[in-house]
Amino acid sequence: MRLPVSPEELRRRFPSLTDEELGAWSEVTRRLLSDPGRRGARLAEVLGAARRAEEKETAASPLDTEETLALCYVRALARMQGR
Repeated sequence: MRLPVSPEELRRRFPSLTDEELGAWSEVTRRLLSDPGRRGARLAEVLGAARRAEEKETAASPLDTEETLALCYVRALARMQGR
């Protein structure tokens, strides 16, 4: 699956992205694009996982792999949007 923007281009445009955020963006974007019919549902799942991860992080609870991925994805998006 080809990404709409290469990770190298994102790195040039947004040098503050961490390796973890860039990896999460790539992985989640591939997942979202792999099944157009489920794109909305998958995005809702990612955003829900990111919300759970933020709550767990605040409570100093461990995150599972999908929560960590979702949280890094959302943080990458926020960084790219200048937040």
